[in-house]
Amino acid sequence: MTDNNETPAPNGHGAENDPKAQPNIQMLGQYIRDLSFENPHAPASLQGQGENPKMHIEVNVGAKKVADDVYESAINFNAKATSDNGTAYELELVYAGLVKLENVPDNMLQPVLLINCPTLVFPFLRRVVADLTREGGFPPLMLDPIDFGGLYAQNIKKQQQEAMKHAAAEPPES
Repeated sequence: MTDNNETPAPNGHGAENDPKAQPNIQMLGQYIRDLSFENPHAPASLQGQGENPKMHIEVNVGAKKVADDVYESAINFNAKATSDNGTAYELELVYAGLVKLENVPDNMLQPVLLINCPTLVFPFLRRVVADLTREGGFPPLMLDPIDFGGLYAQNIKKQQQEAMKHAAAEPPES
């Protein structure tokens, strides 16, 4: 039998399980920051969808620092339903989460705020959208899950391409 003065960590691991060293996302709250639902042709729009119904949806995400280690991560959602009869409805919604981020490395801050945080609040935005469209007299708009990681990657690629175009358009220094 050997004497061992070391006490094992609860998980059998060392410092990597120290909660102070691990990145942590804490949801402090979530809320509707801005909301608009327009049904411009009611009640006529409720009597028939008209020919050639179309739905246009836009989703953007953004984030800003609110205080030390506290950030707002927001999803800007716009939907416009049209047909040959005109606009059935327009929905604009900014749904946000207030998060406290601890021990998140600087190089991971933007991906966490623009991928992980929107992924956490999206199910609640989805419910609000479905309820609003139903209460507006239309079938509920049931949104498919959104790949925020894919959107982030597309935006990074687009920014890189624009930077390369901008650099190529500048005349060389003499």
